[in-house]
Amino acid sequence: MREKFVAGNWKMHGSLAENKLLLDGVVAGLAAVRGVKAAVCVPYPYLFQAQHSLQGTSIGWGAQNLSEHVKGAYTGEVSAGMLKDFGCRYVIVGHSERRALYGETDEVVAHKYKWAHAAGLVPILCVGESLAERESGVTEQVVARQLDAVVHAVGMAGLKGAVIAYEPVWAIGTGKTATPEQAQAVHAFIRSRLRVVDTALAEETVIQYGGSVKAANAAELFGMPDIDGGLIGGASLHADDFVAICRAAQAS
Repeated sequence: MREKFVAGNWKMHGSLAENKLLLDGVVAGLAAVRGVKAAVCVPYPYLFQAQHSLQGTSIGWGAQNLSEHVKGAYTGEVSAGMLKDFGCRYVIVGHSERRALYGETDEVVAHKYKWAHAAGLVPILCVGESLAERESGVTEQVVARQLDAVVHAVGMAGLKGAVIAYEPVWAIGTGKTATPEQAQAVHAFIRSRLRVVDTALAEETVIQYGGSVKAANAAELFGMPDIDGGLIGGASLHADDFVAICRAAQAS
């Protein structure tokens, strides 16, 4: 039985004062929640604060990105090893905003995944299609291509222990949400693609849904058989909302 996993992606939000209130609220709110893993992925400057606030709790923390290189003359980059120094367990890889705004190709994402995995981090691999791609009926081809790039880099065994997050690009930060049935269909496709090669891997892999998940729609989404939690954007910036989403995962 897969354990539900809810991860918050703060994106480029936060301040030391705001973060303290948010983290304190999340810690207090999740104290009584059982059977759900929770984590927050914060901007680089706040990794130490997250580590300080969350160590000793059941809540994990991680980063939103990492370098495709191990080390070297790459000004402004942050390596997987550096993230480990701050106690990170998770790192988001291939978020659609990184792909669209910063030109990260499938190959770049695969390199990032490779170094995250090699460092012992749990990659949260984001895959998903644009609105034009969905309307063209190529959702499965796009998701398969994004997955295949990673498999080519690390092998199917390299997916063991990782998290896959299906995020339809057209539903991220737009207020639009894929229906539970739409999301389930893609999650089932991802799991079936893994099952062709490794049945055990397919059954144990956590596949999150991301894209305007809120407390109001979380329970219905998480009730689908192949949706194992969520990668939460805007709602993760409010402790009450994030905790409510985690409670919805507990109940599903």
